[in-house]
Amino acid sequence: FSASQKKAKLAVDHAAIRDAYAIVQIANNLQEVEIDGVTEQVMTTKNHIISLQNDRGTQYQRYIEVQNELVAAYNELRDEYSKGRFGMSYAELSEDRQKAVQKIYPQKISEAEPKNYGGKK
Repeated sequence: FSASQKKAKLAVDHAAIRDAYAIVQIANNLQEVEIDGVTEQVMTTKNHIISLQNDRGTQYQRYIEVQNELVAAYNELRDEYSKGRFGMSYAELSEDRQKAVQKIYPQKISEAEPKNYGGKK
């Protein structure tokens, strides 16, 4: 092989490895979820966690606002999926369907110990 042929082969091999890695990542995020008595494989966010850490000087109201935004983000994801899959909002779903959607988008918010980011308070 010439130098340019070797570079082209390496580029192809690198792209193949990257594609294979992407497929593995997708497979790792597939989860079986039962919806209306039918088991489906869906992409999930099961391995994620959001860690919330605030400054000790943060006002309580601001802390609550941030938490509410995080919960709203989960609700938005659940609502988008519900509308696409069932043709209705998450709030309109039966309890069983809501539980299935919660398995796909579980709410995982961790509260870490506050720190002194803004200096001593």
